[in-house]
Amino acid sequence: MRPNNYNRHLLPRGKSIRDALTLLDLLAKDAILFIVDEDEKLVGSLTDGDVRRGLLKGFGVDDIIDNIIQPNPRFIRKGDRNINKVIEFRENNFRIIPVLNNDNIIVNIINFRELKSYLPVDAVIMAGGRGERLRPLTDEVPKPLLYVGDKPILGHNLDRLRLFGIDDFWITVRYLGKQIEDFFGTGRDKNISIKYVYENEPRGTIGALSQIHNFEHEYILVSNSDLLTNVDYEHFFLDFLRQEADFSVVTIPYSVDIPYAVLETNNGHVISFREKPSYTYYSNGGIYLMKKAVLDLIPKDKNYNATDLMETLIDQGKKVCSYPLAGYWLDIGKHEDYEKAKSDIKTISLK
Repeated sequence: MRPNNYNRHLLPRGKSIRDALTLLDLLAKDAILFIVDEDEKLVGSLTDGDVRRGLLKGFGVDDIIDNIIQPNPRFIRKGDRNINKVIEFRENNFRIIPVLNNDNIIVNIINFRELKSYLPVDAVIMAGGRGERLRPLTDEVPKPLLYVGDKPILGHNLDRLRLFGIDDFWITVRYLGKQIEDFFGTGRDKNISIKYVYENEPRGTIGALSQIHNFEHEYILVSNSDLLTNVDYEHFFLDFLRQEADFSVVTIPYSVDIPYAVLETNNGHVISFREKPSYTYYSNGGIYLMKKAVLDLIPKDKNYNATDLMETLIDQGKKVCSYPLAGYWLDIGKHEDYEKAKSDIKTISLK
C-alpha cells in the first residue's frame, strides 16, 4: 500500500522542465523529485541544482526532464538488513531517500527531517487484553484506546515506532477489537500499513504471532500495547545485531538497597560480607526483538507467552539477550499507573 504523501515527489519521465519546476517549488525545503517510468520504476532524480545546470547547458523549460535527470539516485531497498547504509545516508545529510521493492518500484519515500531511522522490522503490537485492573474505564473502551494526553496509549506506541521508520504493523486484538480497528484503520493517514489479527480466544503474550504468515522483514519487534516509553528502537536494533542475538528483550533495571550487612557463608563459615549493599535486578519490559525464524517455535492454537518462548530458546542453546533500558518506561496496568502516565506525558518527550 503506497503512503499518501509521497506522490508529490514523483514525476513520470517525459514531463517538461516547467512541470518539474512547479513541483520543486511546491516541495520547498524538501525539493527533490524522483523520476519513474510507465511501470513506476525509479529511473532518476531531479533537484533545483540539476535544473539550473540543464538551463546553463541550453535546455529550455519546455524541454523534457529526461535530458537533465541524475540516472543513479541513492535508494534504500525494502527489507535490506544493512541498517548502516541508512545511518550513513542520515549522517551525510541525505534527507530524502526513496525505498524500492525488488522490482525497483518506489514503495515509500523516507524524509529524515521527520524520521530518526528506517529499521528493517515488522512491528506487532499486542492489544487483545481485557484490562481488568482498569475497570470501569475499560468496560466500554479497550485499554489501548484510553487517552494519555492528546492521543490513546496505542497511538503513542504507533507514533514512536513509526518515528524509527517502521511502516509494517500488525495489531493483535480481541476485547472490543473492532473499536481499535475503526480508530486506526489501515494506517494510510500515517503512511504506514496496519493489519489486524483477531484472537478468537486468549493466546497469551505472544501466541497470536502463529497466525501471521506474511511478514515483510526478517526481524520482528513485538510490544505490549499498554506501555508508555521513549526507548531508542534503533539503538535496540543495533544492540541486537552486535550481540548476534536470536531474541532480545527490553529489560527494566530495579535497584534494591539492603539496610544491613550481607554475609556470604559456606558450611556455616562466613567467607565474606558487604556492608549495606545495593543490588540491581532486571525485569521484563514487554518489548521483544527476534529473528523471524524464531516464530516457528510458537505453537499454533495455544496460549503461549513470550517467557515460554524465551525458555524454549534458552533450552535449545539459542542466544537470548537483555537490553537494559536507560530511558522512560511505564506499564499502564492499574489506575495509579494510568494517573501517573497522564501526569508524566506533560514532561517526557516521546519524539
